[in-house]
Amino acid sequence: MVDNRYATALVIGSVLSLLATVYLSVAVGTQHWYQYSSPDLKREAINVSKLRDEFVDGDFDEKTYSDTMFSLNGTLGLWWRCIQVPLPSQSHWFKEPDPKLGTQCVSFTLPQQFSPKYRNSGNNSEEDLLRTYLWRCQFLLPLVSLALVFLSGLVGVCACLCRSFTPTLGVGVLHVLAGLCSLGTVCCFLAGVDLLPKPKGVEGSLGWSLYLALISFPLQMMAAALFLWAARSHSKNYTRVTAYRVA
Repeated sequence: MVDNRYATALVIGSVLSLLATVYLSVAVGTQHWYQYSSPDLKREAINVSKLRDEFVDGDFDEKTYSDTMFSLNGTLGLWWRCIQVPLPSQSHWFKEPDPKLGTQCVSFTLPQQFSPKYRNSGNNSEEDLLRTYLWRCQFLLPLVSLALVFLSGLVGVCACLCRSFTPTLGVGVLHVLAGLCSLGTVCCFLAGVDLLPKPKGVEGSLGWSLYLALISFPLQMMAAALFLWAARSHSKNYTRVTAYRVA
């Protein structure tokens, strides 16, 4: 029979693991990881329609879409890149002096995620290996983290079916690895963004998607600590009870 303390630890750990999985899944699927803003931007001086068309339908080039995001207050995510463009006017009789802005997003395809990054403008200069591998890690690590949590869930279900407490130790180890992957995702993303040079006057700020991914790390580590403690303590208690009965 399982002690109430261990059962409570398992329940709390499972809830924390579920919250961490939800937060990380939402973070991966949203685009608000990093926001660029140009306070002194004069939209009249640039051709917004041309930049938008190149951003949406043009050839994939980091220099091109990065410059567009810098100019149009873009937002960058793990799988999305977005810009703010003026919405179509509701009236055909006059031009609004301050049109409303809407967000237009384009997703990164899988081949684009693996495309190399370059040191200078365009795709003809020397490859920047550091930024290339940081970019690849930042979208692979959260997928690995979610896969590890899913695997730990399967191990936990098997442990319940077998009525054994021993696999809980493996569940805790898998959550430790998942937490490290979540933290690595945030670190790789911030390092890659920091290495990308920004024009003068363009400011950057962290978005709520990145904070969700960051919150998932301590939640996974707390869940791992509860699982490991429950497995370790139950094992010691079981050993002592067995020794006492033998004696």
